[in-house]
Amino acid sequence: MTSPKLLWKPSEETIISSNLTTYINWLNDRNLVTTHNFNEIYEWSVNNIDAFWRSIWDYFNILSNGQPSQVTSSKEMPGVKWFEGTKVNYAEHIFRNNSTKHPAILFKNETNELTEISWEELERKVASFQQFLKARGIKEGDRVVAYLPNIPEATIAFLATNSIGAIWSSTSPDFGTSSVVDRFSQIEPKLLITVDGYQYGGKKFSRINDVNEIIKELPTLQNVVLIPYLEVTSSIDFSFTTLWEAAIKPTDQKLTFQRVEFNQPIWVLYSSGTTGRPKAITHSNGGVLLEHLKYLTFHNDVKPGERSFWYTTTGWMMWNYIQAALLCGATIVLYDGSPAYPHMNELWSFIEKAQITHFGTSAGFVAASMKAQVRPGKDFKLDSLRSIGSTGSPLSPEGFDWIYEEVKTDLWLASISGGTDVCSAFVGGNPRWPVYSGEIQCRALGCKLEAYNEDGQPVIGKMGEMVISEPMPSMPVFFWGDDDFKKYKESYFEMFPGKWRHGDWTEITERNGVIIYGRSDSTLNRGGIRIGTSEIYRAVDSLEFIADSLVIYLDNDNKDYMPLFVVLKNNERLTEDRIAKIKTTIRESYTPRHVPDEIIQIPEVPYTISGKKMETPIKKILMGQSAEQVVSKDAMRNPNALKFFIDLNTAIK
Repeated sequence: MTSPKLLWKPSEETIISSNLTTYINWLNDRNLVTTHNFNEIYEWSVNNIDAFWRSIWDYFNILSNGQPSQVTSSKEMPGVKWFEGTKVNYAEHIFRNNSTKHPAILFKNETNELTEISWEELERKVASFQQFLKARGIKEGDRVVAYLPNIPEATIAFLATNSIGAIWSSTSPDFGTSSVVDRFSQIEPKLLITVDGYQYGGKKFSRINDVNEIIKELPTLQNVVLIPYLEVTSSIDFSFTTLWEAAIKPTDQKLTFQRVEFNQPIWVLYSSGTTGRPKAITHSNGGVLLEHLKYLTFHNDVKPGERSFWYTTTGWMMWNYIQAALLCGATIVLYDGSPAYPHMNELWSFIEKAQITHFGTSAGFVAASMKAQVRPGKDFKLDSLRSIGSTGSPLSPEGFDWIYEEVKTDLWLASISGGTDVCSAFVGGNPRWPVYSGEIQCRALGCKLEAYNEDGQPVIGKMGEMVISEPMPSMPVFFWGDDDFKKYKESYFEMFPGKWRHGDWTEITERNGVIIYGRSDSTLNRGGIRIGTSEIYRAVDSLEFIADSLVIYLDNDNKDYMPLFVVLKNNERLTEDRIAKIKTTIRESYTPRHVPDEIIQIPEVPYTISGKKMETPIKKILMGQSAEQVVSKDAMRNPNALKFFIDLNTAIK
């Protein structure tokens, strides 16, 4: 096999000064390991789970009530309990980094210039909102939900919520009413924080009507906090509504922290909703704290005073993830708006304006920048930029090459892959290792990730199912409402009992790098938002002229193409008016980012005998694989339905 192109090697200074090297030296000084070789350190971390995670606890000097007598309750997944008998608080570990040397937050949107929030101001506003929450009766274990853009108010509200031991959950205001209600209604929130609308692509979108509908569908709500983001005179139809400025009025009370049991929930994130209502994925305070400290410190190499950015919305786990840069004493950089407005150079120019150190984006944005032929390295001064992170979908080798050709030659490209399921990355950056084209550098410490073949055996140098065979503390503690763990087990442990099957095609290379080939399920992921096919179907099926539909997302070889195939009732014709109606319905029900690129009429949707739409086989056919390789016609209810897609694939070629 031909080795991929070497794109970057860390300097000796980069290696020596990295957080990872400091940690490895610390391990050796304490005789926990007797090597400085990362491969050997990795093997130690995944074969000695208790010793590794105890080292993380000690290395980061975790603040707690009680000391752990043991790290794990068992090694059998699911159901592992971590650091029982201890109590921690995530926000407390953020504010121990309070500094006057650099800001806590930098923020910009499409209309405002860059502003900054000092650590002092952040702490003051979090303390004020903490007092407001307490005055409204919010206590440990209560749910606080947010319908907010990626703005500083979201960070302030989260930190205040966490500081009192309450549980956070958020989604972006470009999600339609039904999508929001499907998520928030499961966790029965007491308080909602919302905006009146948002800006995107130079346009303003009012959400007042949506907010009123959402409130009606959440009967447990007792209070609403309104941020007039578009219009200062906005109001909503709810008696117990407080404007944001009133909720953060100055207080004499100092910020305090309620430590909660290590395994108690910190927040609820949501699956894409591929097979129905989105799963309410619930993470623990302690598990997320340890994982974020480990990953951002060692695999992102985030240091105090650096500026860390990831383009995201509050409806994607990367929003939660980027807050964790505050754990490292860094400044988080937030942006609200379109990454391509008013032009494709907007975010690249933002690096220079905000003096960003670590710039996080998606493979789709890199591909779009390539197609637009932007030249960031030529057009902007990127001296501050030390690393680029990429996630959301696999970054192609061409994307790797473009970054080094058009952005910066002396740059650490840390492509990563993880998920909402652990609110972190399984694989990603290594500041001590070189970067090869198309290849993620390494598996993360403490994550025993393997590629399983069809026989359930780990393989090297071959594509297989991504499997995590040892527990991690940021694995969900449960799905909200899934009292018997039925959905939890079905989601991760059905294919390989006792082993976490993640749903990605992956390969561990001979260099111990990682290649991700895409989802082995049918999740859609565009523009930083994950939405399942079932949500698209829910919108499309509401139209009276639609008999059936199938949506596919193609994201390989720099393609970012999502066609929607529709069957019309009575074999009627797909007119331009009907195409417009379909797009409008999807946009209003869910998110503009998931409006299909093309709508194509087909005679019928392929089904299995058991009645499941054949999304994954059709995706593989449209990605160039032969029908004989990806589907057994004997397992189909209507095998003749394949012909259209086989012919379409031939036409695409």
